[in-house]
Amino acid sequence: MAKAKRKSGKTSIDMTAMCDVAFLLLSFFVMTSTAKLPEPHPVDTPSSTVQQKLPEANLAMVTIGDEKVYFTISDRDLRGPVLDKVAEKYNITFTNEEREAFKLMDGFGVDIKQLPALLKLKGSDRNKEGVQGGIPYTEDNNQLSEWLLASRFAAREKGEELKIAIKGDALETYPMMKKVIDMMQEQKINKFFLVTGLRGEDF
Repeated sequence: MAKAKRKSGKTSIDMTAMCDVAFLLLSFFVMTSTAKLPEPHPVDTPSSTVQQKLPEANLAMVTIGDEKVYFTISDRDLRGPVLDKVAEKYNITFTNEEREAFKLMDGFGVDIKQLPALLKLKGSDRNKEGVQGGIPYTEDNNQLSEWLLASRFAAREKGEELKIAIKGDALETYPMMKKVIDMMQEQKINKFFLVTGLRGEDF
């Protein structure tokens, strides 16, 4: 007698739980990740095996590339007082709108007289090539020194000590780097960070 064939049932897997886990993980990584901030002048840093991280707060960074210097203040609440101190030094007045725009700008590299025009530009237009020609750092017009000095004073008024970092291009000439370091030593800044790129131990 022939055996009766069993009806083959279709197997279904409920993927709801798997989708929930996938979206939870995706949401976690999106919310915890930090976007790379746009720089006024991108540089290729030299390689190093040091893994010490820069402090996230109370940091001022001097970026050097193509014989130009740029300045970045990490804390937004410091940017307003710093701008006021430098503006007073050069007898320049900024509107409230310009002050608020400066607080939102992470880095810049122009003469302070050109800063109002830079602040009127959109964020995407400020970092276009040729817009920012660097902060003056000559002996008769050393605005970089004034920005650094004002930042240190503003941090001390908050009861904090400002930390300084230098981010230089790997192909930048030594005399240019020495100018910036000498300027810092004139302000008795003998401890600072050098920003480098990470490489392997056996490079």
